Amino acid sequence: MRALSLALAGLMIVSTPSAAQAPTQEQALLHQLSGEIRPERMRSDIEAMVGFGTRHTMSETRSNTRGIGAARRWVEAQFQGVSRECGGCLTVVTPSDTVTGARVPTPTEVVNVVAIQRGTGDPNRVIIISGHLDSRVTDVMNFTDDAPGANDDASGVAAVLEAARVLSKHRFDATLVYAALSGEEQGLLGGKILADYAKAQGWRVEANLNNDIVGNSEGQSGVRDTTRVRVFSEGTKTVETEAQEERRRYNGGEVDSSSRNLARFVDAVAQRYLANFDVEMIYRTDRYGRGGDQVEMLRAGFPAVRISEGAENYDRQHQDLRTENGVHYGDTIDGVDFDYLGQVARLNIVAMAALANAPASPLGVAIEGAVKPDTTIRWQAVPGAASYRVWWRPTTAAQWTNSRSAGSATELVLPGIVIDDYFFGVSAISEDGYESPVVFPGPAGSFVSVGDPAPRPAN
Repeated sequence: MRALSLALAGLMIVSTPSAAQAPTQEQALLHQLSGEIRPERMRSDIEAMVGFGTRHTMSETRSNTRGIGAARRWVEAQFQGVSRECGGCLTVVTPSDTVTGARVPTPTEVVNVVAIQRGTGDPNRVIIISGHLDSRVTDVMNFTDDAPGANDDASGVAAVLEAARVLSKHRFDATLVYAALSGEEQGLLGGKILADYAKAQGWRVEANLNNDIVGNSEGQSGVRDTTRVRVFSEGTKTVETEAQEERRRYNGGEVDSSSRNLARFVDAVAQRYLANFDVEMIYRTDRYGRGGDQVEMLRAGFPAVRISEGAENYDRQHQDLRTENGVHYGDTIDGVDFDYLGQVARLNIVAMAALANAPASPLGVAIEGAVKPDTTIRWQAVPGAASYRVWWRPTTAAQWTNSRSAGSATELVLPGIVIDDYFFGVSAISEDGYESPVVFPGPAGSFVSVGDPAPRPAN
């Protein structure tokens, strides 16, 4: 009789499975923001950036018409213009470092351009959108030839600028940061400078959405696909310690890092708020054997994902401008699909707003239930949370499938749900229904990492 009662109790609390973490309720603001994106503004942005000839990290810095110096001053002017329109709501800073290395043989100042929109309720919690301003041709050391970089990565910087224009008209609980980075092609230098700046400011970075190559919809095969974008995320944390690794290998968490659950959150946003545009989650930190600035954010322990177009055209990446056997090579503006780029910008902007209006992701998530018929999950209360939701899924499921409201409690017992058979997590929900990403128990899933920095791979 007791077994039957537990089984019935289990059935009562299991919600209908869904394809992804479903937001608690529809948010009118997010629909509104989706309609405020203007692809024609991003076209103008990319035309301006391409117009600087080359934006190579070691290119001209004093000219006002050519080189990386002119480009970054132009971006700074765009941010300042946005700030004037919102009554000074943005603080524009230019974190920098003088760097030498394998791809920077002489000391070179690498400068990021960053605009900060301070949160109204929890300003130390930070959501970052980034793209890299620098460009290159076939020879990564060639800083004199034209390198338009229209898609790699003026498209990402255009998405950053559009996010600033749209989101600065609204106020959010968390701080929003818009970052145009330099030095990516020379060894992820701008990502490292941004990560160091975030740590120096004491930011609790809850998400970095790094947009790198997001404007092309026609793949190498010539097939055009405007309906999908890839979101890359690490499965296990870069900063995982040996002790944490041992615990994770035994109890699970290989596919539940904070970055992976951030990717699931972005996927859920696309399903709810974007028409005919799908997030394809890729279970890798980045494309095979390649990297982006989000890697340096991961090294600092911050949750980060890379957003990239669904189908890349390698004839238009890292190529000298030329035509051979009728094939056009080079990253020129005619390879950018601005309607597609508009969809990518919508995804970023809606995801940032959803994250910034939600409470912080829960901390101290812990679980127990060994040799018991029930599972208990507990967590620490977070500011701004009116309620919490406990999630679980079969260990082979890619997405969270079942959930139960915990109300305002910080502990929930799931009767009849055996800990051995599922993965578990918890999210925080605001009074008006904004929900945080799901947090997997323990260090493997925490959105705040504690551990030694991982060694940086050679460039």
